[in-house]
Amino acid sequence: MKKVTIYTDGACSGNPGIGGWAAVLVYNGIHKEISGYDKSTTNNRMELFAVIQGLRSLNQKCAVQIYTDSQYISDAFNKDWLTAWQNSGWKTASKQEVKNVDLWKALLYEVNKHDAQFVKVKGHADVELNERCDQLARGEIERYKKILADSGNN
Repeated sequence: MKKVTIYTDGACSGNPGIGGWAAVLVYNGIHKEISGYDKSTTNNRMELFAVIQGLRSLNQKCAVQIYTDSQYISDAFNKDWLTAWQNSGWKTASKQEVKNVDLWKALLYEVNKHDAQFVKVKGHADVELNERCDQLARGEIERYKKILADSGNN
């Protein structure tokens, strides 16, 4: 089974606001960067979407280490919140609706295709590929703002 490392990050200008997401996939020393934007979203949605898109980029079952600076995502997997949410009908321990259920379900679908592990990294702490993802995600926000400015819709 191929071993792939994926670094991910999401960003938002306003929360909600214009968002960007990015992933850097590493296989055998080769890096592939992917990124995009959403014109109206939240930071957590962009964090989730980055992981989903990273996993969707894989064309076969892989052993994947996913590095994220999102405590929200890492805890959901590493502290098994997802199982509890699913067993409670997508409710939190405090009986509130889990936010972003659509993306959590999409992420679970993608994760279940692989042997995946989540690793929490500290954001903005000189983790090179996490910093690169942050730069790409923020660049997507700026790209969309430029599109708006150029079209006169700012």
